[in-house]
Amino acid sequence: MSRFPMPALTRRAFLASAAAGAMLPFRQSPAGAAAIREVRLRAAPGGIRLLPRPAGEVAAWCYNGTVPGPEIRVRQGERLRVEVENGLAEETTVHWHGVRVPHAMDGVPHLTQKPIGAGGRFVYEFEAVDAGTFWYHPHQRSFEQVGRGLYGPLIVEEPEPVRVDREVTWVLGDWRLTKSGAISEDFGNRHDIHHNGRVGNTVTINGRVPDTFAVRTGERIRLRLINAANARIFSPDFAGHEPVAIALDGQPVAPHAPAGGRVVLGPAMRADLILDMTGKPGSRVSISDRFYEGLGYKLVELVYDDTPLRERAPDWPLALPANSLPEPDLETASRNEVVFAGGMMGEMVAQDMGESMGPVAPGGMMRDMNSMMGMMQAMNSSTAWFINGVAADEASHDMKPALTLERNKSHVIAMANATAWHHPIHLHGHSFRVISRNGQPTRNREWQDTVLISPREKVEIAFVADNSGDWMFHCHVLEHQAGGMMAVFRVA
Repeated sequence: MSRFPMPALTRRAFLASAAAGAMLPFRQSPAGAAAIREVRLRAAPGGIRLLPRPAGEVAAWCYNGTVPGPEIRVRQGERLRVEVENGLAEETTVHWHGVRVPHAMDGVPHLTQKPIGAGGRFVYEFEAVDAGTFWYHPHQRSFEQVGRGLYGPLIVEEPEPVRVDREVTWVLGDWRLTKSGAISEDFGNRHDIHHNGRVGNTVTINGRVPDTFAVRTGERIRLRLINAANARIFSPDFAGHEPVAIALDGQPVAPHAPAGGRVVLGPAMRADLILDMTGKPGSRVSISDRFYEGLGYKLVELVYDDTPLRERAPDWPLALPANSLPEPDLETASRNEVVFAGGMMGEMVAQDMGESMGPVAPGGMMRDMNSMMGMMQAMNSSTAWFINGVAADEASHDMKPALTLERNKSHVIAMANATAWHHPIHLHGHSFRVISRNGQPTRNREWQDTVLISPREKVEIAFVADNSGDWMFHCHVLEHQAGGMMAVFRVA
């Protein structure tokens, strides 16, 4: 993985990495079996340098002593075996975001596994069935564990990747720092839960506040973007460069220029972009993030070498080979309706949408005023968000299935955001096609595992429920998840 220049490895980070074993070599498997990549991860407190010197280290939680954790790379079809050691003083798990794993390997505490206790270990093992850009993070108290730095990239390589000069992974992070430079301890506070989540005041790429990124005229880069922030939505503006999206959430998509030249990434979402360096030798170009109106900021500056790589960008093919995902049959698919409600100002939005939508499926939150009263009462507690009128308890993950979906059958989930806030909605164990927004068919019918839904927006997704088990379905603004916006879909 290409990274921004990192500070010299500290003795603490070296010892943590060595003790964890970091990445072990491939182990030969019996004839006919997939090769196995063995990895060791240790989650533990550590120190990282977010800001350039003379700023000191910041106390964080790390995998193998670094933030982000080590980039794990496997080839499509190989098996990955990860031994996780918990060096924290509390329980943890690891969820393999976007990877279609067996139920027991999904890393959801109390739902798919017993949490890994302090000092304990757990071995995850699964086949890398899909090529693409994925990532890993805890699902135990994730609003704090991710917010303190526990996340890392997982790259599954295609047998025949697109041709580029360089491949780069940027893990976008977001930190709330105090005036002294320490991580703010106000995790899971009521204001964040009821509003937009924990949006920080410091943005990093690969664990550092970046300054410059060196490029050459004529160079073609495959840029893998991962949004690992708790709540921040990113929308990089590449300043005259014309990115081409070739994959979203790890799944190939018809190569296309994003609307306005900017890809929008909600928390947990990923995008693979082809970026041709078309600037002049010796020039400097600022990439800015412009998602929040009036709050744009420089993300990083591209610095062109004086010597071009070539006169113009190469004309190499851009399309990625498709993964083997079962195609949903919309003619025979069951139809299921889901309404997201709650949060500050949400009751007015819900009422407005309710008038236009009418009653929803059984258990729907707009069926009567009792649900609305319950939501308003919840505004005085840490419970803030509802899926079809039900707020989940994140601490126990004790949830009756909101939907039971017949295995190996096609299903459409029609989702309505009756809140005043954006929600990146993630389904575990599956990828889905995004088939419509506000009743209009999507242009690319993209495969995703996390879809960003705007306030008052209605989105339809479709997929074949081919992975048995009870699967989490939740908002990936981690404070919204902690405040009740999660449910279970049962595939049986």
